[in-house]
Amino acid sequence: MKIAIFCPNWVGDLVMATPALRAVRAQFPEAEISAIVRPYVGPVLAGLKLVDQILWHQPHGPRSQDRGWRLAQRLRREEFDLAVVLPNSFRSGLWSWLCGAPRRVGIDRNGRGWLLTDPLAPPPRHEPRPIIDEYLRIAAYLGCQQLSRKMELAVTAADEHQLQEFWNRQPVKGRWVAAGVVCLNPGGAFGAAKHWPVESFAELARLFVGEMGKRVLVLCGPAERDTARQIVAAARHPAVFSLADEQLSLGLTKAAVRHSELLVTTDSGPRHFAAPFQVPVVTLFGPTHINWSETFYERSVHLQLDVECGPCQQRTCPLAHHQCMQRLRPAFVFRRSFDLMQRFSPEKSAA
Repeated sequence: MKIAIFCPNWVGDLVMATPALRAVRAQFPEAEISAIVRPYVGPVLAGLKLVDQILWHQPHGPRSQDRGWRLAQRLRREEFDLAVVLPNSFRSGLWSWLCGAPRRVGIDRNGRGWLLTDPLAPPPRHEPRPIIDEYLRIAAYLGCQQLSRKMELAVTAADEHQLQEFWNRQPVKGRWVAAGVVCLNPGGAFGAAKHWPVESFAELARLFVGEMGKRVLVLCGPAERDTARQIVAAARHPAVFSLADEQLSLGLTKAAVRHSELLVTTDSGPRHFAAPFQVPVVTLFGPTHINWSETFYERSVHLQLDVECGPCQQRTCPLAHHQCMQRLRPAFVFRRSFDLMQRFSPEKSAA
């Protein structure tokens, strides 16, 4: 049996899809499973054994075999028996139809039901449901029995080496050499409405350094290099660092989170790197509804202010005041972070 799984196009969504991938793998142990993914999210699956091969889908990429009719022909040559469509887009449904699989399973969204042989009824649009559960609902429809919400990630030896080389080059002295690391993640590809101010991240970094004696590492993607540099500059402390000048990758970010004691993050993809590694995480929510990306991870805290205009689900603040994030104070975030770290300290976890 050959199974094609059309995967989500967002980093966080692909992490949240790993429980469904694991369930399919367990239900069909002898099947040849192929994941169709965008190259920029593919590293999420690096080091895992949930699929047998990865096929790139890059609509605007340089390789003709990764897009258009050439990709459709390539998929048809695989002669898939089953296509599992995790994203809700019409385009992903169309690709499942073009791949020629006689059975195509997904949720009936965006007018694509006719492209699927097994369209699952969608939940009401006004009712936010955790996407991790929607992926597992598809797996359950296929007969899968192992339906745990536990997400999976792996870190390669190369990722570990790059992180260690980064720390070897840093001017860490005195008590900071043995200090634990808190990661701050200011990114958010969704839009500016998810962003927390640079000054707030900098003040939070100073609190972790001054009150808890931690090192602070600011994570970033290519688009957030300047933001990461600005946070370090505003923090004005030798124990605050960033990855802004490194060769960035999802693998390096995974390694950094894995070796941290806490992650404080906006509602962005790397937020979901904490749970697979059992790292406590504090997520700062602004315009987005928590339920969409709820993962039921016990070592997490969600912070969202109760504002009249939110959650608005808009990429930029339509009222231009951005109160949902601007009024979220660093001292409050620090207190909630401190409490979470105390509850899940390494000493208590080992007890």
